[in-house]
Amino acid sequence: MRIRFDQELDAMHNDLISMAAMVETAISQGVQALKYRDAKLAQQTIAGDTEIDRKERSIESCCLKLLLQQHPVARDLREISTALKMITDMERIGDLAEDIAEVTLFLCDRPAYAAPIQISHMAEATIKMVRDAIDSFIMKDLAKAHSVIEYDDVVDRLFVETRNVLIENIHQSTGDAEQAMDIMMIAKYFERIGDHAVNISEWVEFSITGTHKNTRLL
Repeated sequence: MRIRFDQELDAMHNDLISMAAMVETAISQGVQALKYRDAKLAQQTIAGDTEIDRKERSIESCCLKLLLQQHPVARDLREISTALKMITDMERIGDLAEDIAEVTLFLCDRPAYAAPIQISHMAEATIKMVRDAIDSFIMKDLAKAHSVIEYDDVVDRLFVETRNVLIENIHQSTGDAEQAMDIMMIAKYFERIGDHAVNISEWVEFSITGTHKNTRLL
């Protein structure tokens, strides 16, 4: 019975990795679409969110099956509960990537506007955070989970830098003020993606230690 449980747990892990890869792709496509004003790529990002939602439902079903049929012990229960929390955050990250693509579609019909380089850096940083958060869960690596939480300061700093550049552009009448505000919104979406990666890492900490933030749970 334990062998079968471990096999199903491994399958769930593989699905999590697959979902994380979809989310990473969505973020990457979103920023590439923005950089090159590529409406087709933005539309692909929006369409891809359906697959992310489908993967979330598949993993959720697997987790519930493990909970109901296999009677997991406390540590297993924490791991499965963590997976359920993680897929919720990953699904929301997918939604944010879709939001970025939708704003990009609007920008594609406007005159060219050079987004601050920090936007690309934010994309790279948030992809790293999502990837490392998932890796910390798969490898049960508490140090990596903590590093993700700390790395959120990088994303927050990049957001502030982006905001300052855009505000300065608006004050100097450099470019389209409305587009500047749209870019600001995209930067905020990236900041929120970082926050969701932090949420994932905090649940990884719970799965390993039984502690979430300052509250003792299972």
